[in-house]
Amino acid sequence: MSLLQTLTVFELIDNAHVSGQDIVDLFADYPSVTASTHRASGAKGATDFIRITIPGSAGKSLGGDAPTLGIIGRLGGIGARPTRIGLVSDGDGAIAAISSALKLADMQRKGDVLAGDVIVTTHICPNAPTRPHDPVDFMDSPIDDVTMNDNEVVDGVDAILSIDTTKGNRIINHKGYALSPTVKEGYILRVSEDLLRIMEMTSGRPAVTFPITTQDITPYGNGVHHLNSILQPSTATTVPVVGVAITAESVVPGCGTGASHETDIALAVKFAVEVAKEFGRGTCHFYDADEYQLLLSLYGSLRHLQSRD
Repeated sequence: MSLLQTLTVFELIDNAHVSGQDIVDLFADYPSVTASTHRASGAKGATDFIRITIPGSAGKSLGGDAPTLGIIGRLGGIGARPTRIGLVSDGDGAIAAISSALKLADMQRKGDVLAGDVIVTTHICPNAPTRPHDPVDFMDSPIDDVTMNDNEVVDGVDAILSIDTTKGNRIINHKGYALSPTVKEGYILRVSEDLLRIMEMTSGRPAVTFPITTQDITPYGNGVHHLNSILQPSTATTVPVVGVAITAESVVPGCGTGASHETDIALAVKFAVEVAKEFGRGTCHFYDADEYQLLLSLYGSLRHLQSRD
């Protein structure tokens, strides 16, 4: 179960005065877990970046060679104060990422230690700006996207789950969460069969996926339309990235309040935890390495799509 952790984090960050240090303090009782925060400022304000590392028994942090999973909670902000009061829909990604770390930390304290390290990153901003977007307004961020990736896409991970609220569209009409195809260095690859299996196992329902376009895997600021920022981490890394979209049947703006559904977030957390278990022990693959090499030999590199220029 991950609902308890989800509710704990939900209540913690539904606060006009919450800071990154509050998140760090949440992990004070887990001595093997490393949690840190630092503030970054931009033209539109400031935000507190969070990094949480849960070491694995054979993880790189302890000198092992088990693969490391990165989990990113992607968002503009958890609040849009003073124009909106309370937690906004866009905050779901932060809740999910931090709750995943809290669940893994609690598991470790109870004796269930994963093989590989897990590194969780996100940021906390209770008063982020908003900006116009079709079909509904987006949450904006106080800092630019390069700074976001610099702080959230960390070196040493071997694959990334990017969790992001993805409700402000007419592309996904499903309440719960959905998976993207794997993105690697400009290629949109097939949806991972292992991730589909884990999704069906943890949700008890058929897997749900969503389409992405070439536009979605290019950097923000290039003038083309993006579904949202869920796959922006893929523009700043060579490792495979999969988007975990927390979704709704209706079109919900990211700056909408009262629109976060705790049970849906908890389902995404459960999925991320199970992926972490399997990825570290080598039973979950985000893409077919041989087929990727074949694509490179046939069509060449698409890494230019990772660049804004």
